[in-house]
Amino acid sequence: MARDRDGQGRAENARPRDALGRPLPHGATGVERVEARERTPHEALTLAQDYLDREMPFHAHEVLEEQWKSLPQQAPERALWQGLAQLAVGLTHQRRGNPRGARTVTSRGREAIAPFATDPPHGIDVGGLVAWAQAVVDDPAADAPVPHLVA
Repeated sequence: MARDRDGQGRAENARPRDALGRPLPHGATGVERVEARERTPHEALTLAQDYLDREMPFHAHEVLEEQWKSLPQQAPERALWQGLAQLAVGLTHQRRGNPRGARTVTSRGREAIAPFATDPPHGIDVGGLVAWAQAVVDDPAADAPVPHLVA
């Protein structure tokens, strides 16, 4: 079976997805997909927060991951965006009922963003996110509130 490909020939799953990013059968009605495009940090944070507020953390992860991967390897902020993407993945695992995955990925994300707490760029609430992440790590089965990316 041929794989779905995007315009650049990269593998892409064209199956529809539910709000938590789980693939649905071909022909099923899924939720909107994240439009891949360049965004400013403000645009990325605003869109990711919108997805989080709508209980779509998988989609927030895609926006944050796109921002992370658009930065040069040596860019100091790359670790911050990677950590933010990991926090969204952790919330995705938590919402899917996978406490082990939630704990592991959220812990990784917390560690990645913590060094930015003293001088957080783009108004990101690093301190609040670190505290939120710690609460998820401590009890991933609890109903975690939606985190706020910007103070």
